[in-house]
Amino acid sequence: MKGGWAEDRALAYLLERGYRLLGRNRRTPFGEVDLFMEKDGVYVLVEVKQRSTPAFGTPLEALTPKKVERLLKSARHLLKRDDLPVRLEAVLVHGTPKAHRLEHLVLEV
Repeated sequence: MKGGWAEDRALAYLLERGYRLLGRNRRTPFGEVDLFMEKDGVYVLVEVKQRSTPAFGTPLEALTPKKVERLLKSARHLLKRDDLPVRLEAVLVHGTPKAHRLEHLVLEV
């Protein structure tokens, strides 16, 4: 898993901020959820995107509206209901394992 280090770093970042891990790399019929977490009673699906250089676009550009819609469908599938509080977030990792920075976003849906 080429981007495994970025997902590990994103997970550590979120755990340091009080998130609780419920699942990692959870597969659904709509795609894979990188990190399935909970924070303050809200279920949080986190997409981790990493780019070492902007040559193929930024991590944010990889979060297409279609990807966000698949995340919403995955949330409903994982929770088996759609009346629970859910938030979609992204951790964007810019750089390499030796030199990187994180950007944490709440996705508006």
